[in-house]
Amino acid sequence: MKRKFDAVIFDMDGVLIDSEPLWREAMINGFTKLGYTFTEEDCIKTTGKRFDEVIKIWFNHFKETKTNPKLFEQEVIDDLIGLIKLKGKPINGVLEVLSLLKKEQIKIGLATSSNEKLMNFILKYLNIASYFQSVKSAEHLKFGKPHPEVYLSCAEDLNCLPSRCFVIEDSINGVIAGMAAGMKVIAIPDEKNYNKLQWSIAEQKVKNMKELLIFLQTNL
Repeated sequence: MKRKFDAVIFDMDGVLIDSEPLWREAMINGFTKLGYTFTEEDCIKTTGKRFDEVIKIWFNHFKETKTNPKLFEQEVIDDLIGLIKLKGKPINGVLEVLSLLKKEQIKIGLATSSNEKLMNFILKYLNIASYFQSVKSAEHLKFGKPHPEVYLSCAEDLNCLPSRCFVIEDSINGVIAGMAAGMKVIAIPDEKNYNKLQWSIAEQKVKNMKELLIFLQTNL
């Protein structure tokens, strides 16, 4: 029987590592230092977007012109890396999923909105870099998610047709990006947002990596 897919491309934050709460903490710390009230709900509004674009959105909102966006981005990323070193944990079941795909000789890619520094740190921190045949950050691309560019770039690097790729995402911006790339998207929403109707646009919705493992095994 012919396989239904040739590659699986993972998002990073919230999919490979439980970093979304730490992202929110670092962002709140950063904006608080600038003197603004910034909440978890504010963070969630831009989840999945490239961080330089997030900064642009909120600097425009706050009419912030005195702070260098690049320096602010670096400060928040450095704070986030420190938080990951203290509290960062892989998502339960990630290694089992990666091991299955490697065993079955399925190509594995990573396509993230996070910058290269953070991407490389997390791959090293989790000791999983060797599983990936392609890792792509949207940092130096023209567009970030929800634009499909980072997913299309990863598929090209893997030498796979987009239609033969599964995307694993936890944000609606990421789901839209994967779908716009012509890929089949499996959404893993967090528990708080699992029942929202927005996830119905994905090919499949699963609760955790255990369910993802079963889905992938079924579709090999």
